[in-house]
Amino acid sequence: MPIGLTIVEVVLGAIIAIATTIYLENLRKPKLELRIALHKDVPYSSRYPAAEARFLYLELINKPMPWWARWMSRDVAMQCHGTINFCDYDGQNIFDRAMPIRWSRSPEPVPMRGVVDGKQIEIFDPALLNLVRRVDVYPGQPEPLDVAARFDGDDECYGWSNESYFSDPPWRNPRWKLPSGCYLVHVSIDWAGEKCTGTFRLMNDGTRQEFQLEPALVGDSVRD
Repeated sequence: MPIGLTIVEVVLGAIIAIATTIYLENLRKPKLELRIALHKDVPYSSRYPAAEARFLYLELINKPMPWWARWMSRDVAMQCHGTINFCDYDGQNIFDRAMPIRWSRSPEPVPMRGVVDGKQIEIFDPALLNLVRRVDVYPGQPEPLDVAARFDGDDECYGWSNESYFSDPPWRNPRWKLPSGCYLVHVSIDWAGEKCTGTFRLMNDGTRQEFQLEPALVGDSVRD
């Protein structure tokens, strides 16, 4: 075999090996997607700030590997965190800042209750506002996140975050109050220098039973 041909084969084999390694490493990288999750209707006892509530959720999916590559495992998306912007249908932000995401499975930062001199008191710890802002998302295991809530017979709804537990009034945080109407919800998730975004419609123009998230339509977009 000619020496020149052997060198070409060695170089070509090395190039193919490197290209295959790069492709497989890219295939294993987290592939995140935001989807609408099932809403939840919750009744409460009289000691809560509302008797009934509907909560709306999205879920962050780290997609599993394609069927032909299931012999490998997808990498975990580490330290995921993000924000939600509420916008009108023209893409203009309703509020002057984005709402930090609350991951639904994180502990509720509820105030501590006690009795002093026969009086009921509540002690708020501001550090709880930053409780579990980051999560790791494993392939095939959806991670739900809170979006908004609507209570009792209210026409308005409220963006839902850790701040909602400390607001005045409780739960109905005026900072994230949305009057009756329809809005765009733009979610941005960051992890390891990467970003995943999604836009959805928030329908708050009917009864609480009609309060829901819907997929965005063609042309729905938000402005930077």
